[in-house]
Amino acid sequence: MMRRSQVHTVLGAEHSRWRELFIPRAPRQSCSNPEEESILFSNRAACHLKDGNCRDCIKDCTSALALMPFSMKPLLRRASAYEALEKYPLAYVDYRTVLQIDDRVASALDGISRMTRALVDSLGPEWRLKLPSIPLVPVTAQKRWDSVPLEYHKEKAKRKFRETTTSKGRVSSAGDVERARVLKEEGNELVKKGNHKKAIEKYSESLSFSDMESATYSNRALCHLALKQYKEAVRDCTEALRRDGKNVKALYRRAQAYKALKDYKSSLADISSLLQLEPRNGPARRLQQEVKQSLN
Repeated sequence: MMRRSQVHTVLGAEHSRWRELFIPRAPRQSCSNPEEESILFSNRAACHLKDGNCRDCIKDCTSALALMPFSMKPLLRRASAYEALEKYPLAYVDYRTVLQIDDRVASALDGISRMTRALVDSLGPEWRLKLPSIPLVPVTAQKRWDSVPLEYHKEKAKRKFRETTTSKGRVSSAGDVERARVLKEEGNELVKKGNHKKAIEKYSESLSFSDMESATYSNRALCHLALKQYKEAVRDCTEALRRDGKNVKALYRRAQAYKALKDYKSSLADISSLLQLEPRNGPARRLQQEVKQSLN
């Protein structure tokens, strides 16, 4: 009868042999069948992950995704590797991308919960502002309802109704929404007094109760602009526009921030979008002239 150590040795040898099957093959594949090549990279990544070789796992998952974007297995494996390396923002992005594809994946739901706690602890209440951009998954890559039981549709509809959640993961009750409104008003009063730093704290606290208000983000962006925190202003305006694509103030403030960052093309693009909504907006037209002069 084999000892436990001998069993582990045999299993380890078997795993190594299996991994070696993928190691020589994946890089040598041509692009004749991207799906098969992507699977090879993803399988090899799984071996690297099991070995604790997180960096090579990430490389192979990235190669797999370059061939077949929005494949769930490499996204989940890369998220696990990022998490093991304590790169929580990147892990959060991959878990969130998986949930755009299929919001029932338990490992991604658990991962999001863990990453949210870790990010709040490490980055504080404004952790969402410090995330990399989350890719938008096209409808064609999302799991459709066709093969899903009716009971799931009903439960999903209920979940959507309750989906106004805070950064702490709690459901936003009517009381939370009212508290968020009061805090936003307190932030507005601080802005009028020129206390932009304190106003940011109030807006951040407001968003911790309910993050569905576009104006709260665009107001906080104004404070970031006043404090010359231009990257933070861009992020807040982007969040505001995700909630309300016609938020003129968010477009104007993001254009201002892009101008300060010398990203003149992005600034002009936002001004153009704004002028489509409000063709006679004087400040936007003046900003447009300033940006064009900076380009010359």
